This record gives sequence, structure tokens and C-alpha cells, in this order.
Amino acid sequence: MAIDVDTARKVAKLARIAVPESELSKVAKELSGILKFMERLNEVDVTNVQPMTSVTPMELKLRRDEITDGNQQVSVLANAPDTKEGFFAVPKVVE
Repeated sequence: MAIDVDTARKVAKLARIAVPESELSKVAKELSGILKFMERLNEVDVTNVQPMTSVTPMELKLRRDEITDGNQQVSVLANAPDTKEGFFAVPKVVE
């Protein structure tokens, strides 16, 4: 896909970037190059590649998915600055 000068002008306007008319052909060429590179990336076979969380190897820390009884209302509300009838109480912000 090739980007023409009119499309480059529209992209610059949408991105709110001031590009002089004399530079639009250069910007169009650079955008076309970016799109060609993206098309090349789409050709890469990644079917057996695991997703990465980082470029450095990291182990994700997992915890057991266990069902608990809940019943933590008292301990959850212990540090609340204000409570009312077993709930967090917050000041009214809309009048």
C-alpha cells in the first residue's frame, strides 16, 4: 500500500502535526516505507512462538486459585477512615 501526498496531509492533520507542503512528499514516502515493513512483518510465521511479557526472561508468579469463605468484612473495614452500617462511608461529592 502506497501513501500519496493527500493521505499524508490528512494523517498529519489528524495527528495535529504541522508539516510544510514541501515536506509532504517526504512524509508520504516514509509512511509508505513503514507500511511496507509492517506487511513484511505479517509474513513471519509465529504459530509456535509464545507471547512475551518482556524482552528479558521472567517467570510469572502464580498463586493457587482457591475458594475462600470471604467473611472478611471486619478486617477490610478496619483501616477505613469512616464506615457506616458495614460499608465504606465517603463524603458526598455531587450536590
